[in-house]
Amino acid sequence: GIIAIAADHGGYKLKEEIKPYIESLGHTVTDFGTYSEDSVDYPDYAAPCARAVVSREMDRGIVICGTGIGISIAANKIKGVRCANKVKGIRCAQLSDLMSARLTREHNDANMLAMGARIIGGELARGIVKAFLETDFSNGKRHIDRINKITELERAK
Repeated sequence: GIIAIAADHGGYKLKEEIKPYIESLGHTVTDFGTYSEDSVDYPDYAAPCARAVVSREMDRGIVICGTGIGISIAANKIKGVRCANKVKGIRCAQLSDLMSARLTREHNDANMLAMGARIIGGELARGIVKAFLETDFSNGKRHIDRINKITELERAK
């Protein structure tokens, strides 16, 4: 698949570390920045990355900041777009363990992953990325129904 990736200054080093790993798993990576450790604001990088995922230009997205929290909140603010009579929104999960990485794909059909470079190291980050990219959505009816309810929340005024 085509994977969008972005980070702020706190996540820059981890972003650079995991890009070649993602490619080694057979994916193409599109980097939305930042491109140095100079201080930046994470919403400026989360938003274009998430927009590329929601528009379906990219299959999934990965965002990284110091904790993974701020950048995941920003990514989740990007509105869904209508495609084939269905609204597809961002479901970005902030992850720091392998089980959650697998379950957020199986149960939530998460399309974005957020990690905290100051919380987890490279080895764990690679494991989380692998689980996130290689786990399919279960397509279970109860999970589809719950995701549809999330979509309705996005539409509500």
